[in-house]
Amino acid sequence: MSSTAKVVIALSQCFLLASQASAASLTISRPEEAGLSAERLKRIHSVVQSHIDAKDFAGAVTLVARKGKVVHLEAQGTTDLESGKPMRTDTLFRMASMTKPITAVAVLMMMEEGKLVLSDPVSKFIPEFKNPKVAMWNLPNDPRGAGVRIVSADREVTLQHILTHTAGLAVSTEGPAGEFYRKASLDQEPISLAEFSKRVGALPLNFQPGTQWQYTSGVGFAVLGRVVEIVSGMNLDQFFKQRIFTPLTMNNTFFNIPADRLGDVATVYRRTEQGLAKQNPPPPRPPGIEFFSGAGGLTGSAEDYLQFCQMLLNGGQLNSARLLSRKSVELMTDNAIGNLDLANYSEQGLALEQNLRGYGFGLGVRVRKSTGASGWLGSPGDYGWAGANGTYFWVDPKEQLIGIILMATRVGILRTEFPNAVYQAIVD
Repeated sequence: MSSTAKVVIALSQCFLLASQASAASLTISRPEEAGLSAERLKRIHSVVQSHIDAKDFAGAVTLVARKGKVVHLEAQGTTDLESGKPMRTDTLFRMASMTKPITAVAVLMMMEEGKLVLSDPVSKFIPEFKNPKVAMWNLPNDPRGAGVRIVSADREVTLQHILTHTAGLAVSTEGPAGEFYRKASLDQEPISLAEFSKRVGALPLNFQPGTQWQYTSGVGFAVLGRVVEIVSGMNLDQFFKQRIFTPLTMNNTFFNIPADRLGDVATVYRRTEQGLAKQNPPPPRPPGIEFFSGAGGLTGSAEDYLQFCQMLLNGGQLNSARLLSRKSVELMTDNAIGNLDLANYSEQGLALEQNLRGYGFGLGVRVRKSTGASGWLGSPGDYGWAGANGTYFWVDPKEQLIGIILMATRVGILRTEFPNAVYQAIVD
């Protein structure tokens, strides 16, 4: 055997041992102990591998838990196409909007402590939100050609409006308030979360608060994070660490990734017609400019996010740590938008990746109202959300089930294929 071959084998063994060690903190149960078929669960591997083979993404980590037992945890593919480093079950992923449900929990914790109520106007905490204005197209059938007019909002933007994405906040250059968003330079210069929130508050809205559903992307929950900072007296990084991550033993979830863990982060790629294009990580902000984004700033692992999901499934408690009351979790995970549909999700082209007909929205999570309309497997009352880089989770109280898939390239169809592969394995 050549010396090169020996090195390759040794490295492979090291990666294997590292992967096994990373999973050692989780006890993996026989699927049959939780009413699932081990043979049918193997279909998860096949589904993920088909996308790796098609070069849709470099790799993924999948996790399934039911009735308090982890029955599936697997790493497939690589974390980095250039190096070929094997994916591990403890690989860190940029969670993007899977940060939002954690921010929603932080807001509810402050509500339980009497520091806010969800009907509070945001202007109570950030004065720039006082007396909001609404941008309206002059001619609805020819909006851009005819320009916009500004009218007074008929109500203030509340915390619940932002939690449910019904505030009307401008989040891009699209919509009647889009030009105002562009001129605010929110994405063009490094500013603090406090300054960002003030500038957002001064912008016109896209519609009257509470009348439509429009996903607020990187804006709305960033503002909520600022509210948590104001009422708690600590920055969002400190709050998450002290009040959520430490009690739930989420020791591998960070706003600022430690230097010795940067090599554990899956490289983000964007799909293009020419193949996968490497995305550079966001540049660090200059010293003294704090911006911990409650809308999408976290990086973490599958095992850590499981702790958060299990806490919710348990009604706000994990082991001896209680973050929320059962009633607050019920409030968070109930449909709060009535008959409004998730039309903006469709406008962003995301509905082509996952059909959310039959879904409403709670506080930071989408909530299934019925099963048949969506055309993919689940239960009424299941809830969850996704991240822009491909991360996705859901919790199903009826089936006592949690599903998590983490990747670093958005392959939206897996948000349907992965749940289908999980639910078809239920045999009890």
